[in-house]
Amino acid sequence: MLDQTQFPITKLWPAQHPERLQLYSLPTPNGVKVSIMLEEIGLPYEAHLIDIGKNETWTPEFLSLNPNGKIPSIIDPEGPGGKPLPLFESGAILLYLAEKSGQFLPQDPAQRYETIQWVFFQMAAVGPMFGQLGFFHRFAGREYEDKRPLERYKNESKRLLGVLESRLEGREWIMGEDYTIADISLLGWVRNLIGFYEARELVEFDSFPRVGQWLERGLARPAVQRGLNIPARNE
Repeated sequence: MLDQTQFPITKLWPAQHPERLQLYSLPTPNGVKVSIMLEEIGLPYEAHLIDIGKNETWTPEFLSLNPNGKIPSIIDPEGPGGKPLPLFESGAILLYLAEKSGQFLPQDPAQRYETIQWVFFQMAAVGPMFGQLGFFHRFAGREYEDKRPLERYKNESKRLLGVLESRLEGREWIMGEDYTIADISLLGWVRNLIGFYEARELVEFDSFPRVGQWLERGLARPAVQRGLNIPARNE
């Protein structure tokens, strides 16, 4: 069971169920990777909403768990060796939960590393590029007179969609027949690109039909539907 005195973050967000994995997050594209994964594997957990609009990730308590001041982060009270494990970075958390549960990561070594490479692709390319496109297209960056940054991120986002389109040729999921953490890592970002960022026409999303069909399949999964709204936002 989690010893809350070990972790300052529990002073602001106390665990009501300290025997469960603790999730500190917000339903952003990075945040929902972990909530979707937790819903998919069925591991008991307790979700805590971290309000980035109130700069809660920059409190000393949150920074004690993630010095980078980003969501999501977790504490697993039953980590390796039965000891609590604090962990940040959504990609690392996906890998940890896949190995802990034995789900959504192939056992075959070659397939395992191929899956991991696509998670890294999301972390290194899709997330940063789509996020910048969102800033320059929908948020403060749209007011900039210099439109070269927007053009740069638009073109790069289209290129990355093309990479996914090619990968999905003849495949239902990123790894073929099997749904994996590669898909979980990408679903929220592609959904956000054409939804919250309102960039469907900008990136000519409908010219990538295999990506669109993959997204529909992913969003139809009950665990994905639940995970997209965890933790529930304050009204």
